Formats: sequence, structure tokens, C-alpha cells
Amino acid sequence: MCIRDRNNSYTPEPLWAKLPHPMRFQEATSVATDSNNDVYVFNRGAYPLIIFDKKGNYKNHWGVGEFDRPHGIRIDKNDDLFLIDDIGHIVQKRKKNGEVIFTIGEKGKPAKWQGGDYFNRPTDVAIDNETGNIFVSDGYGNSRIHKFDSSGKHIKSWGKPGSENGEFSLPHNISIFDKNKIALCDRENFRVQIFDLDGNYLDQWHFHRPIAIYSDQYSKEIFVAEAGAPDVQEGVPNLGLRVVVVNENGEMLSSFGKGTLGEQPDQLIGPHGISVDSEGSVYIAEVSFTAYGSKQDLPREVVSLRKWIRS
Repeated sequence: MCIRDRNNSYTPEPLWAKLPHPMRFQEATSVATDSNNDVYVFNRGAYPLIIFDKKGNYKNHWGVGEFDRPHGIRIDKNDDLFLIDDIGHIVQKRKKNGEVIFTIGEKGKPAKWQGGDYFNRPTDVAIDNETGNIFVSDGYGNSRIHKFDSSGKHIKSWGKPGSENGEFSLPHNISIFDKNKIALCDRENFRVQIFDLDGNYLDQWHFHRPIAIYSDQYSKEIFVAEAGAPDVQEGVPNLGLRVVVVNENGEMLSSFGKGTLGEQPDQLIGPHGISVDSEGSVYIAEVSFTAYGSKQDLPREVVSLRKWIRS
């Protein structure tokens, strides 16, 4: 089966992940790849961290019973994992085998709602390869970016609720690109905001509810996944539900995804996390049960992990 996107740049690979019975994702919230192009899927099923090789073969799993609500994952240059538990209000650094290296935040103890301290339902994390500094978007119950050093010590924070430059309405996912620039999905302001590594505002780019973002730190190519339309516009085409590829100036290079909600290989349901491996293959994790499966007359698990191959 070969379905190409509108720009003939990416091809979806159906039935990619070979998930062993009786494992299931329920829904995948985020995805990351390591230096071997193994794929780490953070999900809300009974097995929170499931690992596949690039061909979709199951390799391992861990984390059973250790997370309140999996949300975000990143892998650094040393193949260490950074995991966001949003209801747990923590960020954890772990080894590939699941061993905890350190935790930022106190599990189950949120900071004051919209108070600016860390964390109140954090969402995502980015790692500066040059310094090891950690940047956390925070989140559902806050409107901040927090910067920590490589050991997890707090350095500074910036942002507040609002729609002006440097203000946020649900900062969702975060990434570093073009060596020293931060891109933040300011989701409910329908834009990606750009900062330097000290938090100085540089620019903003318009998207339809940008929810997930990926870039290699030394690349000038940024992948942005757009969420779908609100319920009142359900079924209207070309409102999100695609991935847009832009350059370092926010200019579109390509896009893929049909732009309509569905389970076909060229469609999306609830894109929520995105990663790109060294071969250019794109992995998309979707909160599809929350967005769609749970709303069916008979609630059911629906597709929540996609792979697109660069053609």
C-alpha cells in the first residue's frame, strides 16, 4: 500500500509497529528515537514505555505502575531519556533501561496554578546538546518555560498567561533548532514562538493549534504537528491534522497528512508527539483515545502511532 502526501515527500507506512499480544497503547502520547534509531513510545496503557526497532519489531518495555499520566519524552545525545509525567508534576531523567538518574519536581505536589513556579502539569522537555541545560514547557496549569542546568538545578523561568510576545496560552511542546534557538508550541495562541537560550523573544510563526514539534539542534528543518479543529468545526477540512515542515525562518518546505480526521494511513486523529530518526523517518504519537476513541458509542482503542518515510 503506497499513499503519498500532497508534496510527494513522505509516504506513510501502515501497520508498522508489531505490538505483542496482550500489550496495547490505549494511546501513545509521545515518541523519541535513540542513536540506533530504536523507537521509544511513551503511552497510557499498562506498559508505559515500549521500545521497538526501526522496523517495528518489539524489543523491550518498562515503567509499569511508575507514572501517573505519561505525556512527553525526549532522548539526549547520550541516549538518556527525559520523561514528563504531567499529573505527577515531574520531569525524570532515566537510563535506557529505565533506571532513574534524577527527578525534577516533587511527585504529586503541583506548584500554584498559573503561579510561575515549577511544575503545574508540565508538557515537554528539550535538551541543549552544548551545555546539557534542560528546558521544560509548563504547561496545562502554568504558562512558563523553565531552564535547568544538566543536574536539574533551576536557572531561570520566563513567560506568563496572555497573547502578547513572550506570553503563553498552553505552552505544549518545545524543541531546539539552528544550534541556539528555542521553538515553543504556544498551542492555544495558534503560533510557535521563538526564543534564544536565555529566554529573549525573537519571532513567532502562525500554525493551526501547533501541538507537537521536533527538530535536531543543528538542523534548520523543523517539524510541527497541528491539532484538529474544535468540535464546533468538526469535519471541516484543512484545519490542522497535518505535519508542516518549515525552515529556520518559519517558511514552509513541505507538509503531509490529509487534513481530515480518520484512521487511514494518510490521516491523523490527535497528534501529540513527534520525532524524526537519522534516516528521516517521522514518528507521530497520537492521543487518539482521548480525541476520538473514547467518544464512540462503544469506546474503543484506535490507531495512535504513525510512521512516515521520507520518499
